[in-house]
Order: sequence, then structure tokens, then C-alpha cells
Amino acid sequence: QVQLVESGGGLVQPGGSLRLSCAASGNIFSIDAMGWYRQVPGKQRELVATITSGGSTRYAESTKGRFTISRDNAKDAVYLQMNNLDPEDTTVYYCNVVVITQAYWGQGTQVTVSS
Repeated sequence: QVQLVESGGGLVQPGGSLRLSCAASGNIFSIDAMGWYRQVPGKQRELVATITSGGSTRYAESTKGRFTISRDNAKDAVYLQMNNLDPEDTTVYYCNVVVITQAYWGQGTQVTVSS
């Protein structure tokens, strides 16, 4: 079993920045991909950004150039630096970790962009 603890969400003004963190613990032998997703109520969960164990990244079109995903393999952690935030970025963000083809999800952290 793998547990994920997220932090860093909150309220920020448009154009501001937030940094999300997610730390994994438990029966971790080797983490493959790590990522962030978000879900607006009533809609499907969508990809925000992912990063492989080798450091390759993938971003949603709406976040390219504004968000940066990174990971610290020694700490089993993944981060999401979010800059130039827009009210449309407001929603719950979920950490995702893949360990030997099994996907695990965090509890979600709320990001609210509002003046």
C-alpha cells in the first residue's frame, strides 16, 4: 500500500503562484510515473502534468509555459510549481503515483484563484 500526502493548495489572486507538493510513503519499491491531475465537479479528471522516472515531462496544453512539474526521487516526492494562475485553474488538484503499474491517488488539495 502507498500513501500520498499533498500540500500547498490555497487561495491566490489571479497572476499569482502556488507550489503543490506530494510525498509518497509505504510499500514503495520503485515509483514509475508521478503526476498531477485536476477535476472540476461534474467533469472528468484531467491531466495537468506528469513526469517519468527518467525526468520526461508532459503537460496539458492549458498549463504549458505556466506550470512546472518536478520530482525528488530520494524523497519520493513530486512538485507542481504553478505561475500566472488564472481563475479557470480553480479546482481540486490530485497527486498521482504509479508503482509497478498500480496507480495511487492523493486526497486532493483545493486551489482557488480569485481576487
